[in-house]
Formats: sequence, structure tokens, C-alpha cells
Amino acid sequence: MSLFRRRFSDLVARQLEMYAAEHQVRLGVLASELAAHRAGDDEDLLETYGDLQDTVDVAASELLTLRDTYARSLDPATVPAYEKAFLRGVRRRFPMLTRAIETEDVG
Repeated sequence: MSLFRRRFSDLVARQLEMYAAEHQVRLGVLASELAAHRAGDDEDLLETYGDLQDTVDVAASELLTLRDTYARSLDPATVPAYEKAFLRGVRRRFPMLTRAIETEDVG
């Protein structure tokens, strides 16, 4: 593992830990909405999916803002390595948000 990869991995882990602490209510709502969607019957699926997707979009947008704000402080040549480490961290910590971060597709 390279020095930069390790450095970014530690940094990203701290960033995601801070995000989780500051947004524990939103993450709790996300978990509840996911459970409701999975447990819903056919009539409720569209509504529960919409609620879930709205919360995913907000959380992913916040994480992208966090990522992009820090990335602006880096040398442009190191930004891709940081973004890759950030995505890897999101994939481990918040798997439900991975696709939105990968595609930067937030409502």
C-alpha cells in the first residue's frame, strides 16, 4: 500500500466518522426507511422508495460536498487518489450511498 493511499484512507475514515457523528439522525432515518422499504407490500413500495431515495440524495450530496471541499485544498494531481480513497471509504462505511457517490447522481 502506498503512503498516499494510507494517508488518504486514514483521512477519509476520520472524515466519515465525523460525518456519521454529526448526521446520526439522518443516518438513522435512512436505516429506518430502508427497513420500511424492504418490509413494505406492493402498494407501499413506490412511496417508501421515494422517501428512501430522497434521504439517499441528501446524504450523498452532503458527502460529495465534504469530499469536494477537501479536494480543492489538494494538488490537482493527487485529487483522483483522494477521490478513489473516499469512494472506497463510503463503500465500506455507507454502502447504501455508494452508487450515488460513484455516479454523483443526487436529485
